[in-house]
Amino acid sequence: MHRRPFGRTGLEVPVLGFGAMQAGDPRLSEEHVARLLNHALDLGFTLIDTARSYGLSEERIGRHLSRRRDEFVLSTKVGYGVAGLQDWTYECVVAGVDAARERLRTDMIDVVHLHSCDLELLADGAVIDALEHCRAAGKLRVAAYSGDAAALRYAISSGAFGSVQASLNVCDQQAERPLKEAHACGLGTIAKRPLAGQPWRHEAPPEEAAQAEYWHRFAVLRAEFDCIVGDGDWEALALRFAAYAPGVDCAIVGGTDPRHLERNKAAIAAGPLEPGQRDAIRAAFARVGAAWQGQI
Repeated sequence: MHRRPFGRTGLEVPVLGFGAMQAGDPRLSEEHVARLLNHALDLGFTLIDTARSYGLSEERIGRHLSRRRDEFVLSTKVGYGVAGLQDWTYECVVAGVDAARERLRTDMIDVVHLHSCDLELLADGAVIDALEHCRAAGKLRVAAYSGDAAALRYAISSGAFGSVQASLNVCDQQAERPLKEAHACGLGTIAKRPLAGQPWRHEAPPEEAAQAEYWHRFAVLRAEFDCIVGDGDWEALALRFAAYAPGVDCAIVGGTDPRHLERNKAAIAAGPLEPGQRDAIRAAFARVGAAWQGQI
């Protein structure tokens, strides 16, 4: 799979990385997750993205991929969920980094994000200072922020982060300009949720709140999009839209079926969308989605 520089961090990332949230589902067997994670690396999904809140994901990555640690960029997210410590404090971030290193079985994590904390917390500075302390101590390589809207814009302009991650897909295009600006400033950039929960596959809105919002948005946009896409492969189009958006270094997509990884790799191999098609999708969103503001 084609690889790109990750901003000015010195890292290289694939066009498409693996989001390991679903790999943390305790209903999946250890054997299945081991096959899934190793197959992802074998296919070239050499950025693995996880988070403290993703169930068993971190410890499973450590258990099944530690022997291949030099083959991939490892990304996680912190800021909450440490027993005995208040969320979104200096102490919680530092302890969260240490706990993640232990679960992931690595001395240094390549990229550690503050996981969608709000603008007020970022502006206070304590959580940023905590990440910088960990970076200076050699516990992480790149201090990063994952989130959207005003907090994302602050993170980009602050100069405190080496990379950012934000939602970008055909139903949620508001981060396109901030990610492009971040890339121009030398930050690494990751597009999350590129498939928007695959709303084209569901007859009714899913239970999960973000996916339900995307389902409703897609229902509104579908008439516009059908004129552009017709009977095309929505999944492939969505992946190509996000992964080849201006300023995006890597898009991350999850899943539990190794065959889907193969399909996603094949889709991305087709390269960028035709400029006219991308422009038409952006224009449709601009016409219909002007009222959709804020973070999902």
